[in-house]
Amino acid sequence: MKLGVIADDFTGASDIALMLRTGGMSVTQFVGIPTSTYADVDAGVISLKSRTCPLDQAIEQSLAAARWLRSKGAEQIIFKVCSTFDSTSAGNIGQVAQALADEMGEEHVLVCPAFPKNGRSVYQGHLFVGDKLLNESGMQNHPLTPMTRPDIREILSQQTDWQIKHIAYQTVSQGSPAIKSSLSERAMYVIDAILDQDLVQIGAAAKGRKMLVGGSGIAMGVPANFETSTAKTAWAGQPGKAVVLSGSCSIATRAQVKEYAINHPSMELTAEKMLAGAYIIDDLVNWTMEQTEAPLLYSSADPEIVKAAQNKFGLEKSATAFEHFFAQFAAAFLKAGGQRIVVAGGETSGAVVEGLEAEALEIGPEIAPGVPALKVVGKNAAIALKSGNFGQPDFFSRALKVLGEADE
Repeated sequence: MKLGVIADDFTGASDIALMLRTGGMSVTQFVGIPTSTYADVDAGVISLKSRTCPLDQAIEQSLAAARWLRSKGAEQIIFKVCSTFDSTSAGNIGQVAQALADEMGEEHVLVCPAFPKNGRSVYQGHLFVGDKLLNESGMQNHPLTPMTRPDIREILSQQTDWQIKHIAYQTVSQGSPAIKSSLSERAMYVIDAILDQDLVQIGAAAKGRKMLVGGSGIAMGVPANFETSTAKTAWAGQPGKAVVLSGSCSIATRAQVKEYAINHPSMELTAEKMLAGAYIIDDLVNWTMEQTEAPLLYSSADPEIVKAAQNKFGLEKSATAFEHFFAQFAAAFLKAGGQRIVVAGGETSGAVVEGLEAEALEIGPEIAPGVPALKVVGKNAAIALKSGNFGQPDFFSRALKVLGEADE
């Protein structure tokens, strides 16, 4: 193994795995730290659910993942975070990055969540989603990590006691030598990037560094730093029964839910009924299997509805109930003969993968920027894990099609 990735959620892990596969690296995505299954690959991506878990747990899991990856030969570690830098003032990005840097002896940590292809850019240290600042993009309404500030430097300064510095676009536009020459003091360096080419230069500047932090875009220029395999595993989809599960309340996902529900069977899951135990897993699985078109089960409500439910039942209690449901449903659906699952939302994706008891995921073709098709190793299941704000309005239909097809 040449490169190791530690992702703080499951959708982010598949996102960056796709980027590395596209760049010519052989990649396996692992669900948690592997205990048995291991493939000899150029890059190993470890999926964690450390974005919103308790801070000490996030640090412990991330350090364990780094040690495992390095024991397999990884020369560099990427700490993969969301391209909207999902976190709170209390963490977990800055603290985990600091712990990893201390572990590996890295004194110059490059930080860039930009992903221009999906509308994420960093300029003057501020994160934009499309033409809006992060805190005006809808992310301010995120139920778990409301992003109310757009300045990445400000966010990090509240999460770590390291010095936070900035590499401005004027420097980035001069290429990797200029970026490298800016790395002087021990610090975390927030780097501007507005074009794919900027990320390629940042990747080149990262050659020889022990770690870096960012969204999947930061890996765009990394494969060129290593001698890697260019062989890709042929994709063979699963044409069987399918279901769409959505637990994201992002603007993009709500539009996708609305689009898909027009011509497909759908069912909204409410917090009141979920916490009252009104949803019977076996009944819903039977209903799903009876449909001729893949049905949609969703809890992607408007932010006001989500907040009301959180105020009434408590944020953790409500979120845990939905995650537990999606995990149980996914397991029962697979047991009943289901073969394709499309999932929207990072926490929901993590719950589904855990429910399927997946150990590793094979990376397939791109469905949308940042979203690959995935095969669950050792099981007859093809899945797609979509971050809330990713994908076209017709993403669900596109994903189902790709999951069921084979390479020509």
